[in-house]
Amino acid sequence: MLALRLTRSAHPAVQLRRLLVAAASAGTGFLLLCTLGYALSHPDDPSAAVLRLVWCAVPLAATVHFAVAVARTDPGTRPRPGLSAIGLGPARLMTISATTTALSTTLGSMLALLFFLHLRGDLTGMPFDGAATQFLAADRSLPVPAALTLLSLVPAAASLSVAVVLRPRETGPARARGARRAFGRFGAYGRGAARETFGAYGRFGAHLRRGAADGEPRAKPAAADTADAPQAPGGAPDLLTPAPGAPGNDGKRLDATAALPWGISVLAAGLAVEAYADRTTATADMPGGLTSGPVGVLLGWLLTAVGLALTGPGLTHLCGHLLQIVRPGALRLLAGRVLMEESSRIGRPLGIVCAVASAAYAMATLQNPDGPTLGPLTTLGALLVAGCTLATLLTTAVEAKHARADTTAALLRLGAPVTMLRAAAALRAATLVAMFAPLTLAVAALAAQPLAR
Repeated sequence: MLALRLTRSAHPAVQLRRLLVAAASAGTGFLLLCTLGYALSHPDDPSAAVLRLVWCAVPLAATVHFAVAVARTDPGTRPRPGLSAIGLGPARLMTISATTTALSTTLGSMLALLFFLHLRGDLTGMPFDGAATQFLAADRSLPVPAALTLLSLVPAAASLSVAVVLRPRETGPARARGARRAFGRFGAYGRGAARETFGAYGRFGAHLRRGAADGEPRAKPAAADTADAPQAPGGAPDLLTPAPGAPGNDGKRLDATAALPWGISVLAAGLAVEAYADRTTATADMPGGLTSGPVGVLLGWLLTAVGLALTGPGLTHLCGHLLQIVRPGALRLLAGRVLMEESSRIGRPLGIVCAVASAAYAMATLQNPDGPTLGPLTTLGALLVAGCTLATLLTTAVEAKHARADTTAALLRLGAPVTMLRAAAALRAATLVAMFAPLTLAVAALAAQPLAR
């Protein structure tokens, strides 16, 4: 009931994002049901039905990724001070987010079922009733358990992914592996060899001095995400000053750049697998009437997509670093620091968009003008994947904008003009396009080359 009340009282923009999740779930559920209809109408060709079901994994993954991004930006389930006192701790908020996601995706699955039944002619009252009776095997009874199982894939995968991503995490410093917690008298922490006398812990500052002498780290208050950044007079991070300390001491930089070598390796491995794939090996049919390709080429495409997703944060961080070289001004410093701070957040969705764009470019190159055109189901799947990836990127950009709202307000209080903030945003977008557009075109050309020869 609490999840329903939070869903009903949300902001219109939040409701719009949830409706988009429901629409994506409806499209994916309809594709899964069409696979079931194809299997019913072609009982003598089970391998083709299984292959269609495998291809549905791509829009399913895109829908789940979009649902997770929407759940992360939901302000109604964001941890705030005082909520734990009324029983809304991190675990309860995570449960509410997963439940809200399940409600949105279940609504989409039910819409997909209604549309599917109208196309089969099982339900009446719409102008398109019975429009696909032959393709969806209207003369055969629909197996209800199989249909419900397929429709439950999207809600189950989306809610489980939201629960895993938003699960409560320990914010304190991790203890050394294998270290045992030691207690002094009266439950005091410590490993001191000297015996404690009665009242020793109660002396003012005694436990602090003992902890420092024993080499144990003193407890620090919880810090925000920008704790390592210089502070402006307004209390927000100063984005116009280079970050102090070595890059190895910045956790965000490590998160953004640690996967870059692995991403480049996976990307190179995918391109190598595509280049050396043998056309005499087993082939798999491409959707939409495209030419059949070796399984090795398809595996190379998958590795290439994973490599682009892994290199996204590192390349975004590199873009922010390049903006600040060679005597930067306030505009380039602001744009570069924001890119470096947000590289872990927006880099991976941007890499996935590049992977989808390269796949679309390769498919357009392989399309034969004299051959069969893309069918309606293939077009729906392509629109779902492209739309979900773009919506995920935009949703992540909105999340990043909300995350730096305090910094933006502090800059405005310090007298920064609004035009400079807009120019910094335009400079960030132009830098990302200049970095990722040539990479996408190069990967797309290399990906289409094995099937074009």
